Amino acid sequence: MIIVNLDIMMARRKISLGELAEKIDITPANLSILKTGKAKAIRFSTLEAICKILECQPGDILEYREESAGI
Repeated sequence: MIIVNLDIMMARRKISLGELAEKIDITPANLSILKTGKAKAIRFSTLEAICKILECQPGDILEYREESAGI
């Protein structure tokens, strides 16, 4: 499964969801869907914009973890 650590990076950079949404030109609702891990996909252009504003790498935001057998 892919884990989205956007909330962690936003906290480290002290930026709100609304501020980040405005800077990357995406609606706060769509950014919230991404932040909560409910998004099914992310455009590379959006990922690139997030990384540029947060001064991070894609791997700081996206993480792969094996799913447990019980889930």
